[in-house]
Amino acid sequence: MAKRTTKNQSTSPEAIPETQVTVQTSAQPENWSYSRLTDFDIYLFRAGKHTRLYEKLGSHVVEVNGVVGTYFAVWAPAARYVSVIGNFNGWNKGNHPLKVRWDSSGIWEGFVPHIGRGEIYKYAITHESGRELEKGDPFALWWETPPQTASIVWDTWYEWKDDYWMRNRGKFNALNKPMSVYEVHLNSWRRDPSNPERQLSYGEIADALVPYVKEMGFTHIEFMPVMEHPYDPSWGYQITGYFAPTSRFGTPQDFMKLIERLHEENIGVYLDWVPSHFPGDAHGLYEFDGSHVYEHPDIRKGYHPDWKSYIFNYGRNEVRAFLLSNALFWLDRFHADGLRVDAVASMLYLDYSRNHGEWEPNVFGGRENLEVISLFQELNEAVYKEFPDAQTIAEESTAFPGVTRPTYTGGLGFGMKWMMGWMNDTLRYFQRDPYYRRWHQDELTFSAVYAFSENFMLPFSHDEVVYGKKSLVSKMPGDEWQRFANLRLLYTYMFTHPGTKLLFMGSEFGQTSEWKFEGSLDWHLLEYAPHQGMQACMKALNKLYRSEPALYELSFVQEGFEWIDTLDRENGILIYARKGTRIKEQVIIILNVTPVPRTDYRVGVPLEGSWAEVFNSDDKAFYGSGLLNEKPLESEPKTWHGRAASVQVTIPPLGAVVLKYQNT
Repeated sequence: MAKRTTKNQSTSPEAIPETQVTVQTSAQPENWSYSRLTDFDIYLFRAGKHTRLYEKLGSHVVEVNGVVGTYFAVWAPAARYVSVIGNFNGWNKGNHPLKVRWDSSGIWEGFVPHIGRGEIYKYAITHESGRELEKGDPFALWWETPPQTASIVWDTWYEWKDDYWMRNRGKFNALNKPMSVYEVHLNSWRRDPSNPERQLSYGEIADALVPYVKEMGFTHIEFMPVMEHPYDPSWGYQITGYFAPTSRFGTPQDFMKLIERLHEENIGVYLDWVPSHFPGDAHGLYEFDGSHVYEHPDIRKGYHPDWKSYIFNYGRNEVRAFLLSNALFWLDRFHADGLRVDAVASMLYLDYSRNHGEWEPNVFGGRENLEVISLFQELNEAVYKEFPDAQTIAEESTAFPGVTRPTYTGGLGFGMKWMMGWMNDTLRYFQRDPYYRRWHQDELTFSAVYAFSENFMLPFSHDEVVYGKKSLVSKMPGDEWQRFANLRLLYTYMFTHPGTKLLFMGSEFGQTSEWKFEGSLDWHLLEYAPHQGMQACMKALNKLYRSEPALYELSFVQEGFEWIDTLDRENGILIYARKGTRIKEQVIIILNVTPVPRTDYRVGVPLEGSWAEVFNSDDKAFYGSGLLNEKPLESEPKTWHGRAASVQVTIPPLGAVVLKYQNT
């Protein structure tokens, strides 16, 4: 292998407690024996209970007997020989062999003096059969920028300045608080305007992204996978470096700074986490030591036919420890506020995307993957024990029961679950010509039947704007004005429906083209009034959502929602109330799903008195027609919708009105 240029070479040692150091003096420093692993570590690892493996395995700069060097430890149970190779030894696999531990753990380890932070390396592994491989470090904290594939000796040392957020994030990250999530793909949110081919650095992204998210009023941001991956078209979902943020945009510390800056503005950070599969790249986890180490050896359980990738062996204890440690790593070292777990359904079902005869039932004859169920329960117990203010969110697309229910009741223990049924029904409904919506109103009302069976997050994610599905605004029917009015109506319905919210980048200003991972969002569209109006509408919706407790305090219980009228299909009107813990703070939402304005429309209200319009999606500031209820509406003692009092409202075309009781 050709010699490569090293990066930022340093010999800063990592402090190690004396009790973890074992040194055997020798004439040759290369033969010094050093280990970070205790007997208890090995016990936990082999039992699948170790949740801090990143403190033990991988590469760590340390000082031994006054000599600074790097300790390497790697799990390769089917290897007969393992060595460290890199520029420091001319990529010669015979120069720095590791020693296999005596305890049958399959871990190889060793101390290499005089190399430190910034050194690039791989493991040269010889399988028992004689097959030779060169692999990156599964626990590497930084990698070369693709297409280069070597690991880099690095650390996660950083002087965090987000103490206020970390002390108080329970106030921002709780399930009874507003949660409006902006989903971002770092590579394509924005590029260098002067050179669209150039990717921005973490710092440059922070300079633009942090003030933008704050201005828009989102409470959280979710980054699509930032972990190191070799192939851009995978969007980051085919990971080779599970413990390293991608080097495409800078160092791990640069990414930490981005998170810190978001925290300084009281914006939470969720990370996409992918325990469902990994690619077969030669330097990655696949056949790591020449055998099926991380992936299941049975192709019926170890290969994913949809993504042509490999599935972790969830029944192998050491693999479970790897995954548990990886989840906690991002919460611990990078101060992430939660993990959105990708492709949960593909993990839960043994027959997922498989035909008859291509899968094997569990011991009870069922299709559920019992090993995955226990892994998720263990994962969520560990996360909420160690980081009680964090959240785990499942992308689970089926009706699997108890995804967000406590593990002690048999549930999986997630904090939230994506409401995929709501997303599909809602988009199907809004794509219909308004004339035909009267016959399909159940596509909107059905979600209330199961809305409180789980803690749901309402997602309009990246998956809905790719592969020919069109952008959200382009899905809407009608001319330009109607498309944007429909989208404003859709978003108002979303932000007033029970559940937390997630919106993919670009959708907030009405991106007209599908998402392109290889280029920037179409920010130039904000030169035009419809897109300016859409962006202003989203700001206003976020402000409304954050300022009205009725929209978030009881998002996951039936008491927070009540239908007022679902029967006026002819006029295309839907009316419902959202309630918080204080009855006089409730709001009423009125949707008009037709392009016909409705004047003096009578609505039953739960409280007598004055009701004021606090939001109208038809505001001229939003590129609407300006058909508003500018004066407070006084109730009349006229029974309507089963209520003793009612008001008369003007409802704009393809618009939504939100009324709030005036507690005078």
